[in-house]
Amino acid sequence: MVNDPFVRAIPLGGLGQVGGNLMVYETNRDMIIVDCGMLFPSLNQHGVDCLIPNINYVIERGEKLRGVIITHGHEDHIGALPLLAQYFPVPVYATGFTLALIKYKFENAHADAPELRQLFDGEPVTVGEFQIEPIPVTHSIPDAVSLSITTPAGILIHTGDFKIDAHPVDGRLSGEARFRELGEKGITALLSDSTNAEQEGWSWSEKKVSQALEDIISTAPERVLVTTFSSHIHRIQTIIDLSEKYGRRVIPVGRSMANNISMSKRL
Repeated sequence: MVNDPFVRAIPLGGLGQVGGNLMVYETNRDMIIVDCGMLFPSLNQHGVDCLIPNINYVIERGEKLRGVIITHGHEDHIGALPLLAQYFPVPVYATGFTLALIKYKFENAHADAPELRQLFDGEPVTVGEFQIEPIPVTHSIPDAVSLSITTPAGILIHTGDFKIDAHPVDGRLSGEARFRELGEKGITALLSDSTNAEQEGWSWSEKKVSQALEDIISTAPERVLVTTFSSHIHRIQTIIDLSEKYGRRVIPVGRSMANNISMSKRL
């Protein structure tokens, strides 16, 4: 029956590719979006700057959309937000650092940002028929969260991107105990997303990466050039700490790098 409790999970981007993440969760009355990212073009897509998800499904049901929840601030999760906001100026929910990146993105696009609402680890918020609890996870950007989404048809876990790191630079550990509690309570569906998760073994902890960087920075006779994503604030902090330790100066190169360092200092 149409009135029976149900929930649909509809991926409009992000599956089968790295980037363009956008998941729709829909009940009989309400709809939310989790993440709204862009995808970088392939080598044969000449003249294309970026790809964005096809949101026609959302446009056709726009009266049901109650909000957008963002798991973290990478471009493949927030890059298409200015486009979506042209159609639906609904509230956007995210943690503090992610909100700062979103605000900067709208400023760069010379577009009015929708209402931005901050999420806090472990504090549920209600968006339409959905109750959403952010659960901290370690990742290559600060303030990443997984989402426990309580719906009329049960609890969904949307992990977002994550990396299980027992020694994160900022000491913010993944909420493994909370995941365990929810698992014992009973989960209707797990929607898990992590690059290379299908490969066996473990990736390095940031602590081990720091040790490798220290070996180089402490012994290099002249300059050291380091490239990293400008949003990888933990690694940037490590590079600054090690440079200070060994009497080196740090010169950030690039607008995004300088902006994200400045933003991190403010936050």
